[in-house]
Amino acid sequence: MTYLRKRLLWLLPFLALPGCKPVVLSPSGDIAARQADLLVQSTLLMLIIIIPVMALTVWFAWRYRANNSKASYDPDWDHSTKLELVIWAIPLLIIVSLGALTWVGTHLLDPYRPLDRISAEKPIEAAEPLQVQVVAMDWKWLFIYPEQGVATVNQMAVPVDRPVEFTLTSTSVMNAFYIPAMAGMIYAMPGMQTTLHGVFNHPGEYQGLASHYSGAGFSGMRFKAVALDDAGFDDWIAQAAAGGETLDRGRYLELEKPSENVAPMTFAEVDPQLFSRVVNMCVEENRMCMAEMMAYDAQGGLGLPGIANVAALADDDAPGTARPVLGLPPFQVSGICSVEELNQMLAASAPSGVEEPRDLSPMRGRGLAAPQGFFSPHLNPNRLTQSLPQDGAEQNL
Repeated sequence: MTYLRKRLLWLLPFLALPGCKPVVLSPSGDIAARQADLLVQSTLLMLIIIIPVMALTVWFAWRYRANNSKASYDPDWDHSTKLELVIWAIPLLIIVSLGALTWVGTHLLDPYRPLDRISAEKPIEAAEPLQVQVVAMDWKWLFIYPEQGVATVNQMAVPVDRPVEFTLTSTSVMNAFYIPAMAGMIYAMPGMQTTLHGVFNHPGEYQGLASHYSGAGFSGMRFKAVALDDAGFDDWIAQAAAGGETLDRGRYLELEKPSENVAPMTFAEVDPQLFSRVVNMCVEENRMCMAEMMAYDAQGGLGLPGIANVAALADDDAPGTARPVLGLPPFQVSGICSVEELNQMLAASAPSGVEEPRDLSPMRGRGLAAPQGFFSPHLNPNRLTQSLPQDGAEQNL
């Protein structure tokens, strides 16, 4: 009896398996369910080869064992056309079928592709998807509901049978957003925005996590994703809006600091431009947004002015002075503003008692021709204010 107990001890870990739920193969959302079907179908196709190979391995080992005198012995056999046809043709057909299945399936389940149905039994409705903006932080998740004007940390709620469109970004390092019961995994990267579409078909509380290692607090980057009916979702939004705290740029910068195992929290109000600033990496004051920088680049950029602004002569006689670029006189970029903005700035700084504004034409270089071939023809001629150090004049190009 003791011997039998020792033999059965290795079965004890299997007793815990009934408490495990195969979420990936038994999800609660249509996208995740279709992904599970694709996984099962692909596995079954591969088993068409795997199972016969495993069975034939055992059969050959038994058939041609050393003490089986009835097995045929043919050492000069080296080719069989029929066997070659079976060996190559069947795997080729399986690969073609597997490729077609995965190609169609992966395009239909593209995370950027809007949903084409709520579930297999329910077609898509005309209602717009719920917008949820997601920010991966160190080490927590921020969810912003732009339509409802609230935000949460490490908790999320969505209505059942309503499409959800996630737009995701990150603050520092690349991370991966994953709700196994709802949809597939997608990356969130700093300075970029990714998109994921999903839906919950059954109410309940589900696990969300970061599936990409991102540092010391990675193991605590988990959150609860709750699927509610419409009335329950409205109540959840009302409770979040009753919290009173505001998520503005200053509060966000505090929240952005690395912290581990952060308790769920809510914000009753959110800066409507916050997510856009996070994507463009300009939440801090006095920082140019990437979108603005790229807009200047699309118009011709500040490339040559920027080079002339920072380039310095290597001569010992004139260290630190600007170097001419392509024959241009050295200059420095003193501001990026329009003529109207410059008017307002100078008017605000004019000394008191001056009734009429000064003639600013010489400062702006009005009437002077721009250097040929310097700027793109698409560049706004009122956007760059440059100062020429030779005579101290400013030129508005």
